Amino acid sequence: MAYVPDTIFALATAPGKAGVAVVRVSGSLAAEAGRALFGGLPEPRIASLRLLIDRKGIRLDQALVMYFPEKNSFTGEEVVELHLHGSVAVVNAVLRELADMDGLRLAEAGEFTRRALENGRLDLAQVEGLSDLIESETEAQRRQALRVLSGDLGNLAETWRTKLIRAAALLEATIDFADEDVPVDVTPEVLDLLSDVRTDLARQIAGVSTAERIRIGFEVAILGAPNVGKSTLLNALAGREAAITSEFAGTTRDVIEVRMDLNGLPVTLLDTAGLRDTDDHVEGIGIERALQRAESADLRIFLIEDGKKPEIEPLAGDVVLRSKADTLVDQEGAVSGKTGQGVDQLISHVSALLSSRGAQSGIATRERHRIAMNRSVENLVSAQKLLDMGVDHYDLVAEELRSAIRALDSLVGRVDVENLLDEIFSSFCIGK
Repeated sequence: MAYVPDTIFALATAPGKAGVAVVRVSGSLAAEAGRALFGGLPEPRIASLRLLIDRKGIRLDQALVMYFPEKNSFTGEEVVELHLHGSVAVVNAVLRELADMDGLRLAEAGEFTRRALENGRLDLAQVEGLSDLIESETEAQRRQALRVLSGDLGNLAETWRTKLIRAAALLEATIDFADEDVPVDVTPEVLDLLSDVRTDLARQIAGVSTAERIRIGFEVAILGAPNVGKSTLLNALAGREAAITSEFAGTTRDVIEVRMDLNGLPVTLLDTAGLRDTDDHVEGIGIERALQRAESADLRIFLIEDGKKPEIEPLAGDVVLRSKADTLVDQEGAVSGKTGQGVDQLISHVSALLSSRGAQSGIATRERHRIAMNRSVENLVSAQKLLDMGVDHYDLVAEELRSAIRALDSLVGRVDVENLLDEIFSSFCIGK
């Protein structure tokens, strides 16, 4: 007897008072649950206004309901959606009614999406894209997540996979007819196929770190001597009093982080302790942390007093500005967090720098993707070396290609990802 998954239900919108609340039911008993609540099912994928009643015939709500047949829903199962008035009392009453129905249970975190994966409606990369889309806060994050959710990475992996299968098939044919005269040398075509895939993989691997920065946010550190105006500049950039400012040097002793949307890019600004020699133990810890965060930051803004040099050597692409522009006669290349002089120009410049880096991002967005692609590249490198050793090594080449294909399959969840699923789906909300 085939296993039939439980029919699950959950609130798919945020809890609390709202204009509309959506409750989703998925599984083999979804249609039956719908009939129990509102009578006959509407036409598939067409919203219909219905009166919801409980088993005693008492009205629960008037709602828009939708029915999605099996293989035509988000999960791939029969799905009923109830678009309720967003009252906490209404939602709770409907959820209680569903919970009392035989064969129905409340969904676990991410269970709807997990069923979509298991039923082939999404691949694993698309699941990750959906998670990123839900978490997106900026325009760049939204665009990147949608690319992954749309299946771009899966399509790319399928293209690579097809080429490697073609290469392996050519080699297998040569092996099968080793005792006969094979008129065509397959080596040039196989090498071309492997070279194409390696080139594409290298491009995507190179873009992972930038894509991951778009996903989790760039870090921009503000550095300089004590009392040079770092905290004042941070507050001006953030548009609020995020850091304490004072005329006393050494006020900032720890790294202060402010997350913001900088022209569509996710950016965390870091206000750091003033860089100087000190005998104060606590201030010394703050300076050490400042240097550590500065080293790992994507971009550093150095504030210097007029006529002085940065305390540490700026890297290529870092921004060096004179501080306290409001006190200077020559304000070229200067900024003032106090008056706002040069702040808009600084924002535009930083946005342009980070946007140019963002343009180098690929479709692959996670460390998991990078590891899988690197494994595939390693197999392809070995395959090409063995291919150069002649026909006697074609069986070994074919095995390396099979390993490369398995690595690509793990990108989209075909193999080797079972241990990741619980962790991935635990980040989803109950109704997703």
